[in-house]
Amino acid sequence: MDSALGYQLTGTQETPLQILHLLSSGGFYGLERMLLDHCQHTPGHHQVLLLDGPQSLADRFLDAGVQLHRSPDRRSLWRRLQSAEGPLLINGHGFKGLVLGWLAALRFGVPMITTQHGFTPSNRKQRLYTWLSLQLCRTPQVRAVACVAESIARLHQQAGVARHKLHVLPNGLPPAQVPTLVRPASAPAAPVIGFVGRLSHEKGPDRFVELAIQLCRRHPELSAVMLGEGPMRTELAARIEACGLQEKILLAGYQAQMDGWLRSLDVLVLSSRTEGTPMVLLEAMQVGTPIASFAVGGIPDVLCHEDSALLSPADDLSCLTLQVERLLLDPALRQRLIMRAQQVQLGRYHLPSQAEHWRQLYCRVAGD
Repeated sequence: MDSALGYQLTGTQETPLQILHLLSSGGFYGLERMLLDHCQHTPGHHQVLLLDGPQSLADRFLDAGVQLHRSPDRRSLWRRLQSAEGPLLINGHGFKGLVLGWLAALRFGVPMITTQHGFTPSNRKQRLYTWLSLQLCRTPQVRAVACVAESIARLHQQAGVARHKLHVLPNGLPPAQVPTLVRPASAPAAPVIGFVGRLSHEKGPDRFVELAIQLCRRHPELSAVMLGEGPMRTELAARIEACGLQEKILLAGYQAQMDGWLRSLDVLVLSSRTEGTPMVLLEAMQVGTPIASFAVGGIPDVLCHEDSALLSPADDLSCLTLQVERLLLDPALRQRLIMRAQQVQLGRYHLPSQAEHWRQLYCRVAGD
């Protein structure tokens, strides 16, 4: 990484602010994409301390030029903190990153913030993690909470987190590059609708399958593709096979490069039960893929119904199915929504324009 970015935070070349991101991860998904872009485009001397995660994830950061070290336990984290030179700040991502960051702040007095990407309280364990996260954010060790959506900030305020700690900093994308990727060879022929995300309960892949079954039966020329892996893959495949649609609804697995896939979709469908500000949403807006989505989490903060996307009430699968069908049948509507969504993404969710807000937050917290 070019440490010259760090000099902008302190004004001196001798003591750039070291920003240590604590991350526990199962793979390269939306949070990890956001963090990689953040390290590359936000002022500061960034290092990622990977608490646990696959080597493929570590390689993704290292290949992009981001400093990354494995810190699998508290002792290795303590050693890393003790060996750091110059002013230091911790940014904890996810539950484990927040907990270990909080312990480090308590023991060493290191200033810390946490970036809250969203919660998935789908079972008792996750609900406990959500409650503990909110309680830790109330303590003085957490000096600021960066929320990627207004809905996440409201949840913290309702839990008693001081309003002055809360900062809504939505995800953003770096400038668009000239597209060089062609349509993936395994992509179905148009028209095609798509799901992108982890195949887990909170992302609603089962809802997408039911929607795709209905639409593929009504429109025999239509195909659907699901991009991602996760614990629900087996049951999703069984449901698709039971309907005899395994040739029409494809489980394509995780894809490292999404640009070509997104460009090949006639509609991106977001069927999540809960969300923050999903990166794939912003990516689709940038490349020009029309979107139909449930109005959950931070999605209504980004998109407006009939203006930049078609939104449906949460849990109303019949409504979402009809909205997807509208987009498939109305090219003029698709084009109008695409143009408006691209304007919104560039105007509000453009990473270079957000970098100054992050710089100010890091400086304020480090200087408190």
